[in-house]
Amino acid sequence: MSDAAAARAAASTVARRSYGKLLAYLAADMHDVSAAEDALSEAFAAALADWPANGCPDQPEAWLMTVARRKGIDGTRRHRTGDAVAAQLRAIADMQAECMHADGEDDAFPDRRLALLFACTHPAIDASVRAPLMLQTVLGLDAKTIASAFLVSPEAMGKRLGRAKQKIREAGIPFVIPEREAWSGRLDGVLDAVYATYAEGWSDPDEADLVRRDLADEAIFLARLLVELLPQEPEAMGLLAGMLYAQARRSARRNAQGDYVPLAKQDISLWDAAAIDEAEALLQRASAFKHIGRYQLEAALQSAHIERRRSGRTDWTPEVQLYGALLALTGSPVVALNRALAVAELEGLQVALAILEDLSVDKRLTDYQPYWAALADLLARAGQKTRAHHAYEIAIGLTRDAAVRRFLQDRQAGLDP
Repeated sequence: MSDAAAARAAASTVARRSYGKLLAYLAADMHDVSAAEDALSEAFAAALADWPANGCPDQPEAWLMTVARRKGIDGTRRHRTGDAVAAQLRAIADMQAECMHADGEDDAFPDRRLALLFACTHPAIDASVRAPLMLQTVLGLDAKTIASAFLVSPEAMGKRLGRAKQKIREAGIPFVIPEREAWSGRLDGVLDAVYATYAEGWSDPDEADLVRRDLADEAIFLARLLVELLPQEPEAMGLLAGMLYAQARRSARRNAQGDYVPLAKQDISLWDAAAIDEAEALLQRASAFKHIGRYQLEAALQSAHIERRRSGRTDWTPEVQLYGALLALTGSPVVALNRALAVAELEGLQVALAILEDLSVDKRLTDYQPYWAALADLLARAGQKTRAHHAYEIAIGLTRDAAVRRFLQDRQAGLDP
């Protein structure tokens, strides 16, 4: 391998491993995400010019941070004047030249990433861009990748992210972890953004869509970071537990032919037992705080589903009770829908269909594919074939996942005599 190729490989490795940490650390000190991105980009360019001639440094992340800081100072001098440049230069000059370990880990880095998470979910940032902004600034994903995951054009996503970064700079949004008493709204925003990221990765329309699968992994990484740095927050544990329960079943969602397999039919030997054990331990830790929230309840529901399949339990009382508690807490029509499906198993199809009838007036469910799929299934089981056929038709039309579409089409075809 040539020196240039080796340098490119080394820079690529550092980018994959540490770009997000470096950007979070630099942005927190510069108070400007866009300027930090520019400085870091210039630092990587400098690495490609320097490393082939002088070799890759023993601590490449430290080398990049030193150069990025210098580039940041140069950029500030070019683009700002007067008091603004003086204040910015003082902020950069105050950076401590901490020594980083050879693997790029530094005790200050995780705290800075957490601070950046809170900055991304500041109330001044539009809720629709919080999760994408997190993915770009904390994880280093590019706008094109994020746009694909959130089903918008790269141009539109780039503009959204640009406006959000401008808002951070102009509004002076601090890159700090708020005082504990101020966490109620901000921490919820961080957890919600991580959850939204995982949901995007979980609901991939195609198992070959590596971008979406990567999103699920990145969301779990963020949740682990939150649990590590906020060890007294049971909802962070609940969030991570819920995602691990779901991720543990991922390989069982498709059979060898790529067909969709519902939870009730999954081969439980394919489930990741280690991930389930970790989730159970997290849920136990969270419960010790005796402060139940949404994510703990959702994780408890995942645990109940897994326990029921493993044990062969047929009583759905635990699930109905947990869904009831979650519904009382959130008022979510999606939770009400899932509760109805559990009620169908406990109290009968007609009771569940009555609940879905009441939910039909909620406009939020008009284009919600799982509602129509659930309605179709209950109607089919109740012998109402005509209505079931119509519900399946709508559900099929709303489905992005080809495997799920085939599954629903087979169910619909099974209605015919």
